[in-house]
Parts: sequence; structure tokens; C-alpha cells
Amino acid sequence: MKILPPQFHPTQFQPRIHRRTVLGACLAFGSPWATSLVQAQSPTFVDETWQDPRRQRAVPVRIRWPQGAVPAAGWPLVIYSHGLGGSRTGGDVWGEAWAAAGMVVVHLQHTGSDIDAVRATAGSFRDGPALRKLGSAEQLLARLADVKFALDESARRKAIDKAWRVVRVDAAGLAGHSFGAHTALGAGGQSYPGYSESAGMKDERIAALIALSPAVPNRGDARLAMAGITRPTLCITGTLDGDVVGNGASPDKRAAVFAALPEGNKALLVLKDADHMTFGGVTGRAAGILPREAVTTQLQAQHHALVARVTTDWWQAHLVGPGQSMGPVVQPAGLGVQDVWRTG
Repeated sequence: MKILPPQFHPTQFQPRIHRRTVLGACLAFGSPWATSLVQAQSPTFVDETWQDPRRQRAVPVRIRWPQGAVPAAGWPLVIYSHGLGGSRTGGDVWGEAWAAAGMVVVHLQHTGSDIDAVRATAGSFRDGPALRKLGSAEQLLARLADVKFALDESARRKAIDKAWRVVRVDAAGLAGHSFGAHTALGAGGQSYPGYSESAGMKDERIAALIALSPAVPNRGDARLAMAGITRPTLCITGTLDGDVVGNGASPDKRAAVFAALPEGNKALLVLKDADHMTFGGVTGRAAGILPREAVTTQLQAQHHALVARVTTDWWQAHLVGPGQSMGPVVQPAGLGVQDVWRTG
């Protein structure tokens, strides 16, 4: 019997935002990494379409390259998975900050659960039934295979392409928003009852995870489902990060992922008055595809800067090397009075 994986929630086509908006706010927060972020030149990116011959599947990607001198150990690799209805432009706010901090960022586009699929199936992002069909178990498995393929393709390029020789593909970071958060957790070791195929999707090349707007499974024991996630995992949500497609998601269920993860190297950030769209990293009209509270839009730039800084600190601590300070991960600076930060 097939049992659907956890809730999946939409994000939208995400335009680029100038990185100075986020990086300037990072400096204002006093991040220990802010100096390196501001001093770095504007990261460049290229859009490509990678071909997976085994699955005969095209995987559009956006690759962000850092600027400046290559560190002795090479540049860490971070892979980003967009939410339902997104594209390779998704997560630009986060990707720009990570690349500015010296990481190679590969934004994946997942055919079948991307913006093209939503446009072909749903009348709008308020069409919950159509969106739930697109957020299926089969699409999750396709996404997990996309992540594994992206790691394989990065390793292949490292072996033959001079530009990729400086990329560290053996200990990568994996992040995602909403459906992309489920993708990240699945590739990191989450299991799904009734889908034995998912058991083989855990990739040991993943060294750390970031899940933006995750949620615990609707069925079964969440602790058992998350038991296989042994890599450092940062969960990020907000007090208004609730249901989007009508399947019962709530801020409490999103924050509960932290409690369900195994004890050890994990962290939770809950931002007061941040909603689901906050963590897609979008601005302007794109962020208004769903109803939002006025306070949320007023705080969006501040929240974006804080998330960009905290996630950059997380990668620095877990991907760059043991010589990096764990201070900002233990207690980030710049949190609001009612924001929550937990580690365990």
C-alpha cells in the first residue's frame, strides 16, 4: 500500500533580488561573516540544462560561482531544491549570500513539480487540490533522484573540467524550501512508509542540511521517519508559516521537525510573524500570490537578511572545516525578542 509522504507546499517563480539588500542588512546585524560577504565581488551565475542519460531526464540548473581567490581546500558545494511551483531561479536571495561567502551553489529545477507543471495543471497558487496532486510521492522520488544525479554530475565535471576541480563535491550542503525541504530531508535520510525506493536515496556525500518550511509526516511516527537523518540539520520556520495547500500544515507541525530529528547536531530557528512566503526568498508581487499579514511584509527584508546570515553561518561551520568558529551557530546575533533559536 502506498502512503503519501509529508505535506508539500507551493512556492513561486522567484525573481532575483540585488544581493546588497541582504548583505547590507547582514552587516548591520554584525555577523562575523559580514566582512567577507561585503568584500566579495558580486557572484556570477550561469544557467545550464544537465542531461541524466539513465533516466532520460533534463535537469535545468543555475550555477553560482564565487569570486576571488580559491581557498586551499577548494570551494564547498551547496545544492538548493525549490518548492512546488518553483524553478532554478528559486532561492536566489539565499544563493547569492552563499556564493558571496565562497560557495558554489547549484539551484535545481525539478520537472513535474516546477512552475511549468503548475501552469499546466493549476489555475493559480490557490488551487489546493491541483497542487496536492503535483506534490505526489512519485514527484518526491523524482526530486530525490535529481539530487543524486546533481552530485554525480558535479563529481563527473570535477574529474574533467578545470573550473570544477576546485569544487568540493565529497561533502556537500543540501537545502530546500517547502517541497524542497522534504527533498533535502529525504536525501538526508528521511524514510517514507510504503516506499522502499526512498530507502536508497540517502546520499553520504551530503554533509549538512537546511530545511526551510519543513513539516512532520501526516502519518506514522515522525521520530522513526527522521531517524536516518544523521547529518547536521538546520530547520527554519515562522509563527505564520501555516497551511498552504489544504493538508493541515501548521507552524507547530513545521517546528516539530526539530524535535523529531535525532539528538545531536541540529538547530531550529522560528521567526516571529514570518510566513511560508518569507522562506521562499521572494519580493514584490511574487511574494503576494498568497494572502499575507501586513506585519510580515514589513519585516520581510529583515527576515531575509537574518535567514541569509544564519544559513551562511551554518554552512561555514559545517562545510568549510573544523577550524571555523561555532559561535554564531550556538547563538546567532540579531534575533528578535520573540524569535526562537534552539539547538540539540
